[in-house]
Amino acid sequence: MKTFMYMLVAVSLSIFICLMFVGCATKSQTNENPEETVVEKNIQNIKVGFSQMENNGPWRVAETNSIRNEAKKRNINLIYTDAQGSVDKQIQDVQYLIEQGVDYILLAPKKYEELGVALQMAKEANVKVVLVDRSCAGEVGEDYITLVISDNVWEAQQAGHLLVEATNGQANIVELTGTVGSSSAEERTRGFWQVISKYENMKIICSQSADFFRAEGKKVMENIIREYGERITAVYAHNDEMAIGAIMALKAAGMEPGEDVMVVSVDGEKDALKAIIADDLYATIECTPLFGPILFDVIERHLSGEEIQPLIINKDRIFTKENALLYIDEAY
Repeated sequence: MKTFMYMLVAVSLSIFICLMFVGCATKSQTNENPEETVVEKNIQNIKVGFSQMENNGPWRVAETNSIRNEAKKRNINLIYTDAQGSVDKQIQDVQYLIEQGVDYILLAPKKYEELGVALQMAKEANVKVVLVDRSCAGEVGEDYITLVISDNVWEAQQAGHLLVEATNGQANIVELTGTVGSSSAEERTRGFWQVISKYENMKIICSQSADFFRAEGKKVMENIIREYGERITAVYAHNDEMAIGAIMALKAAGMEPGEDVMVVSVDGEKDALKAIIADDLYATIECTPLFGPILFDVIERHLSGEEIQPLIINKDRIFTKENALLYIDEAY
């Protein structure tokens, strides 16, 4: 009888141990979450850095607010830095974001070549980068996921076409360019030249950087007016801020924008639309700063394992006297 009892206990113990192993195996397997569950967890816990080159002027402020607001809306932890227009500080900012343990960096590079260093730093730290509104020296797929940008060449081409229209194909043009060494300035020059070079009477008599700033646009334009005076019949500015500064300088010199000098620019900010309505600015080509939704869509798609196209272009509009009043309330 005792022998039978011992055998029964031994069998029961063996069955219990087997069940324990089966249970552990099942538990281990359930911890291996399906891909969607892992992705959802990553999205909820993600940490993103945003390296802004500077936060001066309506366009940059609107871009920053768009990214911050979208991160808040999606409950994503965003760490923000402002390089205040300094390439060296922006490189330091990227290093700081890496040290904070971010998973992704949204990088709006001040200059093309110099910020290639920041891409390499992020790559070495296995931090993924999405370039925002300007390109940077590096290889897509290797050094950054994608470039989300407006089509600067297209914008400049439209500005060229509109200036030809405004001047009947005959003008002495002052070009106010953006930041020297930035991809946006290079592209906005290239696109404009592609159009006006087809017209022998459309001549750029002076091209000078005003660094995308209104005050600098006014100052540079004042100096150009002193040198060229009434020879100037048109102004092409790489952004609205410089155009508005140029308009101020023209008026101060007794030259009437919209009559003596035709002005076109890029960006589509509210003050530019007001200038169009007032007949000071002939046209502006939109370059939307509202990048937030599309940037975080990219990150979420990347987390889910989707293939991301190497270039994502925002669609922009043309603002003239015909539609400026219609869109002014939604302009930034």
